[in-house]
Amino acid sequence: MDPSGYEHLSPAEAIAYQDELRQKIQIRELKTPFKTIAGADISFNLDSELLYAGIVVFKYPDMQVIATSTAMSHTSFPYISGLLAFREIPALFNAWNNLYVKPDLLVLDGQGIAHERRLGIATHFGLLTNVPTIGSAKSRLYGRYEEPADEIFAESPMYDKGELIGIALRSKLHCKPIYISPGHNINMQQSVDVIKNCIRGYRIPEPTRQAHILVNKIRVKNGEDNTKQLGLFD
Repeated sequence: MDPSGYEHLSPAEAIAYQDELRQKIQIRELKTPFKTIAGADISFNLDSELLYAGIVVFKYPDMQVIATSTAMSHTSFPYISGLLAFREIPALFNAWNNLYVKPDLLVLDGQGIAHERRLGIATHFGLLTNVPTIGSAKSRLYGRYEEPADEIFAESPMYDKGELIGIALRSKLHCKPIYISPGHNINMQQSVDVIKNCIRGYRIPEPTRQAHILVNKIRVKNGEDNTKQLGLFD
């Protein structure tokens, strides 16, 4: 399905599409060496139908920026937990298509399989583009876990009905953990290892941190009130 048609789906139709996509998820070892990685983020106001998407591509593992892309998109799809990908992916897909250097691996600010139907935005976008993806979220959407120790890179597994769906990772002392889950075409351990390698002194990994900075520059240039934004990093 073309993402441009997402806004015409009902919530029930969106859930049915997630169930269809779920059958195609591949959580497996990424055996192809990757030399580039990108971060993607979305920002918008709850009272606006305009969304801003940004992607920043880096050399890996030295994290030198080599390309960026932004896009804007309108959506009328409602803001519903578990279905946010249907609001956000059309703008992100436009930014992806505008990107002249496609990365070997993409980190998205959101969930991978740590989702009720295993279809967080990272998994959904990976299935659409066939690029390996990782979800790195600032808040938990789904799954139970024990709070990790207050030590850098302390981990705690996240489970749903006995299934490992993510890792709560302490990326910075005295801060809430981040929530890592594979999206598509990569496994759990690789996802966590990559995110650890992308931490540069902040709570969130450098790819999505830089994407957040980029997308909010576009918001400001477009005259939006930056105090009402969603997608703030910390």
